[in-house]
Amino acid sequence: MAPGNLRIDAGRLWQTVIDTAAFGGTPKGGICRLTLTDQDRAVRDWFRTQCEALGCTVTIDAMGNMFARRPGRDTAAPPITIGSHLDTQPTGGKYDGVIGVLAGLEVLRTLHAAGYETHAPIEVVNWTNEEGSRFAPAMLASGVFAGALTLDYAYSRMDRAGLRFADELDRIGYRGNTPCGGRPLAAHFELHIEQGPILEAEHCQIGVVTGVQGMRWYEVTVSGAESHAGSTPMHLRRDALVVAARLIAGIEGIATARSEAVATVGLVECTPNSRNVVPGSVFFSVDLRHKEDAVVAAMEADLHALIAASQRPGCAIACERVWDSPAVHFDEECIGAVRRAAESLGASARDIVSGAGHDSAYIARVAPTTMIFIPCAGGLSHNEAEAIEQSDLTLGAEVLLRAVLDTDQRLSQR
Repeated sequence: MAPGNLRIDAGRLWQTVIDTAAFGGTPKGGICRLTLTDQDRAVRDWFRTQCEALGCTVTIDAMGNMFARRPGRDTAAPPITIGSHLDTQPTGGKYDGVIGVLAGLEVLRTLHAAGYETHAPIEVVNWTNEEGSRFAPAMLASGVFAGALTLDYAYSRMDRAGLRFADELDRIGYRGNTPCGGRPLAAHFELHIEQGPILEAEHCQIGVVTGVQGMRWYEVTVSGAESHAGSTPMHLRRDALVVAARLIAGIEGIATARSEAVATVGLVECTPNSRNVVPGSVFFSVDLRHKEDAVVAAMEADLHALIAASQRPGCAIACERVWDSPAVHFDEECIGAVRRAAESLGASARDIVSGAGHDSAYIARVAPTTMIFIPCAGGLSHNEAEAIEQSDLTLGAEVLLRAVLDTDQRLSQR
């Protein structure tokens, strides 16, 4: 069968999305499937079973990354990988990340049903801890795979309950014996919802992702002193929350002063969190992003200046940068494969830079990589109300399939 005659089974793919949403499903229709929880183990088990039913070999590496391999004619050739993640935010939707793995599974199912033999092996990857919502930083396992983070560093990460990544990986039985990284990939593709409003606003069906903006994460702790709310005069208070509030307001200004920059404080913990106690400690996260690394560096300088200017007697402020993901420019040949795939299907497409971080940002360091975006309703993501059209998912998966086969044909001619 000619590659152009292969077609995704739209109904099967959509039902797969619905079925997997039951693993950690929430009453509001989203998913809470944090990394290395029992729900994560359950969906991993399901994914392995589905891939093995197609005759694929599933390998698990030392970070719990899962690789479902369908052999090609040249068994020694580096594989073309398709990957994203199955973990979610605490109030995640049914599509963020997940469709990248499930569309990859559908590609395998399509090839299997047609008996189509590729030149290179095709692997579908489930990257561990992309979200970073339980173990910071985000994209932890793909970072180790790409050599940007060490295995020891990753294993030492703790969640807010003090549980270590390595221990939780063992607990769910997904610490594999295969080394994480150190092997070549021919190319890497990732299908994802845009997580922004541009495609929908422009009535555009496909985003051809040319890169990912730079981003840095920080953890800030303000330490004051707990005291009674009724008997401590205002001028004698060491109120950590007041200092934190001023910092948070100033962080918003760091972004609004620059075109296309964004800054977010998404996690705040106040101690002791009692209504009649002056807060003694506040912990919060900071997320700075821009498409140019120089602008991100300038924002970081402003953050440190803001902290220095916010010092007050009796309170201490500590700030640690916990993650630095430089801006990424994807591979031109992979980008071209996506453009040709969209054109062959008559789909409207535009180039786009990702505002969100993805595993592909790390994989681009070690392999030719790109991404494919499809629209999501209102640009909403990291939200239980996240929504997409079935037709958009089908088209995105068709573009993915054709881009992979385009790349495979190109590799076979070398």
